[in-house]
Amino acid sequence: MSNTIGEKFKITSFGSSHGVAVGAVVDGCPANLELTAEDIQKELNKRKPGTSSVTTPRKESDEVQILSGIFEGKTDGTPITGVIFNKNQHSKDYSMFKSTPRPSHGDFGWMMKYGNYDYNGGGRGSGRITIGHVIGGAIAKKLLKTQGIEIVSHVTQIGDVKASAQDFNTIKENIDKNPVRCGDMKVASEMEELILAKKQEGDSVGGIVETIAVGVPKGLGEPVFERLDGDLARILMNIGAVKGVEIGLGFGVCNKTGSEINDEYQIENDEITTKSNNSGGIIGGMSNGMPIVSRIAVKPTPSISKCQNSVNLEKMENEKIEIKGRHDPCICPRVTVVAESSTAIILADHMIRSGFIHPTNLKKQI
Repeated sequence: MSNTIGEKFKITSFGSSHGVAVGAVVDGCPANLELTAEDIQKELNKRKPGTSSVTTPRKESDEVQILSGIFEGKTDGTPITGVIFNKNQHSKDYSMFKSTPRPSHGDFGWMMKYGNYDYNGGGRGSGRITIGHVIGGAIAKKLLKTQGIEIVSHVTQIGDVKASAQDFNTIKENIDKNPVRCGDMKVASEMEELILAKKQEGDSVGGIVETIAVGVPKGLGEPVFERLDGDLARILMNIGAVKGVEIGLGFGVCNKTGSEINDEYQIENDEITTKSNNSGGIIGGMSNGMPIVSRIAVKPTPSISKCQNSVNLEKMENEKIEIKGRHDPCICPRVTVVAESSTAIILADHMIRSGFIHPTNLKKQI
């Protein structure tokens, strides 16, 4: 089972939804980065459950403990271990799924591949394990900030409710003002109403999350394998609920001509930029200095209270199931910080690999 991602800046995730703890080991962060538990906690608070009516009512404080890797307020070049102890598990809600896989969950695949499967809360396959992404991403974001790189994710669509385009600073300002984490305040309330309506029906709804990274230098990524867009697509697609990834205009290129979407070059304030950014800041697998823009399609939460069809694997019979417990009617708002974190992890890794950040000591120049 693969639980590690990254080449120079590596994240190893551990734990399960109803186990003792979840967390991550971050290896390859250079020494002398100022870092505290509060830096990580700030990011974790964006994804923790029970914070609004549009999230699961499961109450977890998600307080991180740093076990290693920081000395006198700075990273020391050794692996950084962050752990969060689970405190509000309701395992009894999942006993019926021991032999009856839930539709559109990973249960069936886990059972077929491993046999011995922790079905409580989805076990290792639960969205709760994205805490590891966020721990790693918080450190990566702090590292990237030393190089002037900022990353923001926001919800651009819930069901058929779509946000209008907003500039980076407006998005950054607005996402903390509404529970949906939408950059367009005019439609945020509509999105919230739709989520709550589906919750009342015992159903769920999906959407789109967009991530924008600004300040990324030119030349990250490789031209064939280890392409920057390929690595971003890989880590974003590895978020459990994601069923599609696009960079820049994405699938919008299909019905366009080259003359319509080519990003033409220009000199602006003594810098080479492009007049448009349909490529999402990545050309030929490498960053071109423009904002890096990605979008992910997030499926509706499969845990719904409506009666559904499944099978009993022991009896080999068809069976009806009803999922109890505490679940998000829409996970897009909480996925935003996971998408931010995932993007940060890849960018930090490539910044070290491409020589923009010294691999062992932040105070040293390459």
